[in-house]
Amino acid sequence: MMEGIRFIWQATKGHRLRPWRSPYLRWRLETYSGKWAEAVTLKDFWALAWGEKRQAARFLRWLGEMRGYSTEQRRP
Repeated sequence: MMEGIRFIWQATKGHRLRPWRSPYLRWRLETYSGKWAEAVTLKDFWALAWGEKRQAARFLRWLGEMRGYSTEQRRP
């Protein structure tokens, strides 16, 4: 859960109250869905977030694993 919150916090920097306006998330939506980043609206953002919630959960689990590996390597 914390990995998800951390990711969203970092990905929406400067657009925390309106995450669909975040340039990073717009770019990710464009590469994932094929819709132009400039055309992304709140409706598109939530439709994709709700429709792909399992994939998002899978991504966040993977992200947690990768961060775990990176912190293990830093420890002596």
